[in-house]
Amino acid sequence: MHEIMIADENLENRAIMADLCTEAGYRVTVGTSITCLLQGALKKTARVILLGSCFDELPASELIPLLKRCCRNLAIVVVASDISPPLTRKLRKEGIFYHLLKPVLPEDREELKQVVACALKRPKHCYC
Repeated sequence: MHEIMIADENLENRAIMADLCTEAGYRVTVGTSITCLLQGALKKTARVILLGSCFDELPASELIPLLKRCCRNLAIVVVASDISPPLTRKLRKEGIFYHLLKPVLPEDREELKQVVACALKRPKHCYC
């Protein structure tokens, strides 16, 4: 079973994403702190991280380089609606797998499921 880690300060978004991933058959861990998030990356228990624009008072732009140092091929999906185009470009340069809007509408929720499935289909050697 594939593990998905969710790190978002918004409780409602976390619950929606956790429900969607659980329904899809994935084992879900909700990160409660940066320590928990980094531990998941270091121990290679999380193959995909769904990351909000801010987590534990740090912006995603500061967390992504840390996560990539722990596991350079980790699939990081930034789930945020409040990110500017220049910041999105910066995050892509940092190596995010995908940026999508918060799953509000049914089609947004379907996109999240498809992105996670795509991230998990990468060959095993692409992971840490």
